Amino acid sequence: MEPAQAVETIQREMTVFARRARASAGRLHPELSLVSYTLLGHLEGSGTCRVTDLAAHYALDKSTVSRQVAALQRAGLIERRQDPEDHRVQVLHLTDAGRRILAQVTESRRAAFRERLARWSGEDLERFAEYLVRYNAAATEPS
Repeated sequence: MEPAQAVETIQREMTVFARRARASAGRLHPELSLVSYTLLGHLEGSGTCRVTDLAAHYALDKSTVSRQVAALQRAGLIERRQDPEDHRVQVLHLTDAGRRILAQVTESRRAAFRERLARWSGEDLERFAEYLVRYNAAATEPS
């Protein structure tokens, strides 16, 4: 396969992957979209952050993230607290309910990946993982 053809195939297959990921997110937990899952996962990893931090990290408009955060807050999955170092700033925290739902959805997603990749060799899995890490790292590098 020629490089141009390979790039076309990669683009097409990544689009299919993204569409399936969005569609399956609703099946894993009806109230938790893929974006919401991603934001909760980021909060779990960082401990706390501001809406502006989330917007900057995901290169999204602050108003878009604010709407998602408001929905997560209404659902009782996150809460806003005053920043102890700067009382003018509010930081986001996962609630216990948010941690439980995130853990459930994460386990469901892992099970789905394990099922899809069950017949892959260890070598193929390692190579695929390395390529994904490399691709995502390149996406964050300045052009």
